[in-house]
Amino acid sequence: MVENEQKQQQQQPQPQQQPMGGGKKDIKRQIRLPISEAIRISFRNVKLRIGRALITTSGIFLGIAFFASMMTNENIAQLTTATGDVIKQKQIWLLTMSLLVSALGIINAMLMSVLERYREIGTMKCLGALDEFIVQLFLLESGFLGFFGALFGAITGTLMVVISALIKMPVLFSKLPWLALLSNIGIGVLLGTVLAVLCAIYPAYRAAQMAPALAMRADV
Repeated sequence: MVENEQKQQQQQPQPQQQPMGGGKKDIKRQIRLPISEAIRISFRNVKLRIGRALITTSGIFLGIAFFASMMTNENIAQLTTATGDVIKQKQIWLLTMSLLVSALGIINAMLMSVLERYREIGTMKCLGALDEFIVQLFLLESGFLGFFGALFGAITGTLMVVISALIKMPVLFSKLPWLALLSNIGIGVLLGTVLAVLCAIYPAYRAAQMAPALAMRADV
């Protein structure tokens, strides 16, 4: 009797287990959020942490303001003297160091943001947020800060040099290369935004690799 029962159990079809890869693929399809949702959350995070955002933006602001003022000074110097290239060569190292300091400030601020948001990141991952979505949040947040900081910095740096030059020589107003000045502002905004996004890659990767259970237990 026992042998017959064992044979019957062996003949019964066993339930098939779905492969882990298929299940993971289904989960990804269910919880993937649109980029518009990542933009909304990133913009909200900037508003909630306006103090740290201003600190991060100030570094980009100063670096791009110096870049824009240097380029504007170069354009105005070409109208009056032939020493523009010499001025640029003397200031290129100052510009490089300024952008380097801005980059280090962005990395430090974004790493601190990751530490401050351990529980928030852990909650999102426990609810099913993909690593890709976490990376998008931090890159978008840094991109917003870089864009606005670079925009105001480029405008401020350009205006300061133009106003100073017009006070000394009012006749330059009709000779100012407005197209070149606008181009300097555009380049400054692009440079600041790209710099901010690039510097946020490592902090975003750190946030995405965070274990949800450890993040939820973190006391920060």
